Amino acid sequence: MLKKDKLIIAGKKFTSRLIVGTGKYKSMQECAKAIKVSGADIVTVAVRRVNISDKSKALLMDYIDPKKITYLPNTAGCFNSEEALRTLRLAREIGGWKLVKLEVLGDKKNLFPEMIETLKSTEILTKEGFKVMVYCNDDPLMAKRLENAGASAIMPLAAPIGSGLGIQNTINIKIIRKQTQLPLIIDAGIGEASDAAEAMELGCDGVLVNTAIAKAKKPLMMAEAMKLAVISGRKSFLSGRIKKNIYGNASSPKKGII
Repeated sequence: MLKKDKLIIAGKKFTSRLIVGTGKYKSMQECAKAIKVSGADIVTVAVRRVNISDKSKALLMDYIDPKKITYLPNTAGCFNSEEALRTLRLAREIGGWKLVKLEVLGDKKNLFPEMIETLKSTEILTKEGFKVMVYCNDDPLMAKRLENAGASAIMPLAAPIGSGLGIQNTINIKIIRKQTQLPLIIDAGIGEASDAAEAMELGCDGVLVNTAIAKAKKPLMMAEAMKLAVISGRKSFLSGRIKKNIYGNASSPKKGII
């Protein structure tokens, strides 16, 4: 990645702009290998689904060192504010984690965020000292409300969780990018490396990927592809693309030719 171009969330600097999930892999060994290949500095951990406390069973910490990789506890599987708050408070008790990902779902079929409960939870958690990265829909107005509520990062979906459909609403993502000072991270719906590159070219600060890597036929190869796509997309964005034009424009000089 660009040496001086760091991802900054809640005052902490990260080298990689790719965040990787820890669910859906065939094994913890495969998960650990994929994360290493991806170069990710942050991994999301579903507190309700991944073992981080029962020492009689395999612990995630046995495979992914929390001293080297930042754990981002999330509230996957929570469908109301009470469940989400309880889950993140538990995460703080277990590991002292304050940088967290808030995810309050509205239904089990589409897994869209329940934004009223999400906003309420964000307000409560920030008052309790949490640094909250918020999974949300791609509504610019709601994104601004989350920012005003004290969120540490805005994480709009590209498409439904696990769908692999890629970014469905580039206009709203562009609007959110222009209006927010917070880190903007695409969360959910990424299917292939080109989706990750597109997100970065839109000006997003990062991309969160889980299913697209874990369920790929070759997870390790896809992890590397996502790493390179995020780097490439970021460099493309920083380079400043040419203006779009409906007419042709010769690349060769028009003067000084025979």
